[in-house]
Amino acid sequence: MTDAELKSLVTLLDDDDPEVFRHIEAKILSLGKPVINFLENEWGIMKNIEHQQKVENIIHQIQYKDLFSQFMLWYKSKDQDLLEGVFLIARYRFPELEKQTLVNAIEKLRLDVWLEMNYDLSPPEKVKIINYIFYKVHGFKGNIDNYHDPRNSFINDVLESKKGNPILLAVIYILIAQKLNIPIYGVNLPQHFVLAYLEEFGKNNVELKFNDIEHLLDQNGKILFYINAFNQGAIFSKVNLEQFLNQIHIEPKKDFLKPCSNLDIVKRVLRNLASAYEKLGKPQKHKEIQELLFALGEPPINSFHDVNNDE
Repeated sequence: MTDAELKSLVTLLDDDDPEVFRHIEAKILSLGKPVINFLENEWGIMKNIEHQQKVENIIHQIQYKDLFSQFMLWYKSKDQDLLEGVFLIARYRFPELEKQTLVNAIEKLRLDVWLEMNYDLSPPEKVKIINYIFYKVHGFKGNIDNYHDPRNSFINDVLESKKGNPILLAVIYILIAQKLNIPIYGVNLPQHFVLAYLEEFGKNNVELKFNDIEHLLDQNGKILFYINAFNQGAIFSKVNLEQFLNQIHIEPKKDFLKPCSNLDIVKRVLRNLASAYEKLGKPQKHKEIQELLFALGEPPINSFHDVNNDE
């Protein structure tokens, strides 16, 4: 389709006849991603706000359809890379975000930790080094004032603001540690998200094959201790964890105490985001996040009241 033909279609979006609008909208949507740049340029020269909003909605629909496909590909991928998963979540709000931006930010944090790290240190001493760089030098902290802000679910926002919820702070902590081959993984607790430090297991790449949880634990031994990324990286024991679960009247089941997969983490971030949008009274965004959960093999939740994570 030529630019002139496409321009004619965009002009017709301003038609008052709903049937004409639906037909033109469907035609433009069928053209997919290649028309986005043209639509954005047309949006910039429009003077009618309602016309602009119609074009904005079409752009969003095209981008969302592509994002849904990317989530399905991630779900079917062998490794289900954690950074890729949270990058896709961020692209829901920031469709132009480049993954390399995140890679560079994580690498800067990793390098700063590496410069201080001595691999002869004990596991608690290694965590102390990570905590010093992460919380003291770079100033990351829990976003207590705006705990349910949707921005807490977007890794680029958390990297920029240095504030986040428990799971996004934990994700960044995991990414730093695993890039240093330090065996730290997420623990998907009800109503909270923490980290687990596993026994050291030599030269194995800790980022690989972690979605096979049972195999990893059988092969590489026990959990040494837990870490609270939302509380300045505080270290605590299994007994402390069980006490916490008892305090919130939840039976400390085995699955609550062991590391979870990257898929579990990405799903939980999406559930938190869905909850945040519902709290803000944004039903369409809430619905779209539910659909992304469906792309990851999970039936979409009906309401934020069904989400018991509170990250």
